[in-house]
Amino acid sequence: MHNKQTVNRLTTTAMMLAIAVVLAVTCQLIPFLNLPFGGGFTIASMLPIVLVSYLYGVPWGLFAALTYSFLQILMDLMLGPGGSTIMALFMPTSDDFMGYFAAIAILLLDYLVAYTVLGLGGIFRTRIKNKTLALCLGAAVALSLRYLVHILSGYIFYGAWAEWFFSQEGFPLGEKILQIFSGQLLAILYSIVYNGLYMLPEIVITTVAAAIVSRIPVISPKKDANA
Repeated sequence: MHNKQTVNRLTTTAMMLAIAVVLAVTCQLIPFLNLPFGGGFTIASMLPIVLVSYLYGVPWGLFAALTYSFLQILMDLMLGPGGSTIMALFMPTSDDFMGYFAAIAILLLDYLVAYTVLGLGGIFRTRIKNKTLALCLGAAVALSLRYLVHILSGYIFYGAWAEWFFSQEGFPLGEKILQIFSGQLLAILYSIVYNGLYMLPEIVITTVAAAIVSRIPVISPKKDANA
């Protein structure tokens, strides 16, 4: 019985990872979903990872999410020198090169940490009896944590773009923001706004999708999982 449960868990996790990858890749191919300097929102591509955590518990969810973070790195590298953000970070001839230490730090934050925190999506699986509420809150918390990681990374490594970003034409409050904020405050505001352009819609889309998926009878915490 234990072996069957293990096989089911591995099979379900592999299937969820595959769905997450397909959704992420598909959305990468849609230009208006992607921002010019990195990041982009998807059609609930992270929900499968949250579901794994909800079904089998946070420890297993973190393992699945860490695996997904490596798949994200692999997907980026497959874009090649002309499209890979990671490659550009490590190439001294690239405009994105900020030194190898910064490149490693960005890789850790924006990929390994940012995607691994999705494994916390099952945090409410046994704490809240209402399945829809537990899954929706878990999805919102997990994605919000990813958003916070990107804010930190953007503030540290991309804050220098803040003044340029808010001075662009078509940004209605840009001039007023530049009059009020400067220095570190401007840098963190820039990171909050820029990353929010794709993470806030992502949080909303995923939470709504979680509410819909929660209606499926088989989506419920598995008793064999170690929460």
